[in-house]
Amino acid sequence: MKTDINFYRFLNTQIIVVLLLTLTTGAGYIYMGFIYNTLLPSIVWYTTMTLVSIWGYRLHKEFVDSDLTLEEKIAWYPRAKLFLFIYFSLWTVIFLVNVLSIHIEMHYIAIATQLGISVVSATLLVSEKKLSRITLITLMAPLFIYFLLINDFYSYLLAIFTVVLSGVLIYASTNTYNYLLKSRYQAYSDYLTKLGNRRYFINLLEESIKSQKKENDFKYLLLIDLDHFKNINDSLGHDIGDKLLFEVSKRMSFHSDKCNNSIARLGGDEFCILSNSFTTKEEALKRAEDFSKQLLRDIKAFYNIEEHHLYISASIGLSIMNNPELEANIFLKEADIAMYEAKSQGRDGVIIFNDELSKKVASKLEIERHLHFALQKNEISLMYQPQLNAKKEVAGCEVLVRWNNEKLGEIGPDDFIPISEQTGYIIELGYYIIEESFKTLCDWDEKGLDVKQMSINISMRQFFHSSFIHDVENLCSKYLSKKLSSKIVFEMTETSVAEDIDKLISSMNILKGLGIRFSMDDFGTGYSSLSYLRQLPIDELKIDKSFIMGLDDTKDGRVMVKTILNIAKNLNLTIVAEGIEEESQQEFLIEEECDILQGYYFSRPIHKDAFEEYLQKSYKLNCA
Repeated sequence: MKTDINFYRFLNTQIIVVLLLTLTTGAGYIYMGFIYNTLLPSIVWYTTMTLVSIWGYRLHKEFVDSDLTLEEKIAWYPRAKLFLFIYFSLWTVIFLVNVLSIHIEMHYIAIATQLGISVVSATLLVSEKKLSRITLITLMAPLFIYFLLINDFYSYLLAIFTVVLSGVLIYASTNTYNYLLKSRYQAYSDYLTKLGNRRYFINLLEESIKSQKKENDFKYLLLIDLDHFKNINDSLGHDIGDKLLFEVSKRMSFHSDKCNNSIARLGGDEFCILSNSFTTKEEALKRAEDFSKQLLRDIKAFYNIEEHHLYISASIGLSIMNNPELEANIFLKEADIAMYEAKSQGRDGVIIFNDELSKKVASKLEIERHLHFALQKNEISLMYQPQLNAKKEVAGCEVLVRWNNEKLGEIGPDDFIPISEQTGYIIELGYYIIEESFKTLCDWDEKGLDVKQMSINISMRQFFHSSFIHDVENLCSKYLSKKLSSKIVFEMTETSVAEDIDKLISSMNILKGLGIRFSMDDFGTGYSSLSYLRQLPIDELKIDKSFIMGLDDTKDGRVMVKTILNIAKNLNLTIVAEGIEEESQQEFLIEEECDILQGYYFSRPIHKDAFEEYLQKSYKLNCA
């Protein structure tokens, strides 16, 4: 691979080795010429060799000091090969000079030197198959002719040995060359797709960055990740998954070749594409968007693999390269950030990395850094939002978590909960929320405050953690009686329950054995709602607030809520409506026999003490 920087470094190293050969072995001919009266030809030869070596040294310095771009290395490469060929050919010249001498000792020296140089050339030029063979023939042919011209039996044998030695050297050089090719291919190629791998692509990016320092051009970098590829691996097996990856790579390669782009597989189901150069950012951006849209269309066309008709989409992160001060990994990181943003926005799309996205990521990292110490610093608190029945009696509450950081201030759960799930911090945070909620419910019971139910939000990552069931069992045993356990409701969002439905049902049934009930939160926002209602052992349905907000806007909004209410009634599920902010919404829901009402119209989330006061005030009002 000519994009492998080590390829050029290796050739440059050979230049240094032959220069050292000139300073040592070559200088010996001056001394031998002085002794055997061939001083003038030896001086002329050594002067020529020195001038050629100076040329070689300049080639070496040009490679080392100039920080050549890939295009400049490609231009440098044939000059380096020409230097090496001329250099080794000059050894044949001095061989011919010495074998014409009347002194037989010079013949011996010339033969030994020519054999040695032949072996050296076969060794040093092993990475250049064609150059190595031509040079070796140029060096060994004079020896063969010399032995033939002696016209004696032993000389004929030596001529044959010369041919045999040449064959052995060519054979050894060819084998070593093939081994180097194979090693280089394995080091820089992906075994499955036959594309370049991550190492290859990083080298390519580094070379592109060097080029931008001199050309000030623009290139685009795409990071492509297949959507839900894991599902295909899990359901159909890795063999089908590998064949799908190969077919996807073929489509991307075909599309990339048409646009003269370079493509590599970074690993798994991630691919990278680097464009050629553009003179303006606008042109690079326009070409990148057009290329990406066509690429998405090509990827989404169905695949027929072993009688399986498969469909897959991709998310693409796009970064425009025009800052030669940045490292290759930085550009990859930018494209990676944009790609994950594309996934978070629904997948099957292209997102361009920009300053706004960069700030968003920086903010996320800052939240993540402080979140790790939130519990340790007692920054996490719990709030309780009252839930009322149709008679406006407090039926229970939902536990909501809040975070107030000394540096960042108040951070909303919509910001830090997703981060805690991505980082795994939700396991520790979720345990804290459950334990504090159980303590609170136990405390209220001891105070004689009758709370019919307490709803606690549970993350699927938390739910599927290996210790979750065991932790809940221990906490129930420690803080709650059987009666109090039956007041606990674990809320799960509809859009998150599809991860492992069988395992989910099994775990839910274990917890139901403790008395814990389950609620499907944000109902109506997912795409498999009715299917989940049939399979999951849930007790409660929570209508998403977006439907409640739509009650006053359109007739369709009311029809939708009525439909959800009817479904719940037919399945004997308790119905909770959240997000109530208007009296008209309350009246409509009571009229439609909604079981539990929740929203700012009744109360915002409040602290534990404030909730106790709210509950006691409710008692008094209902008694009056």
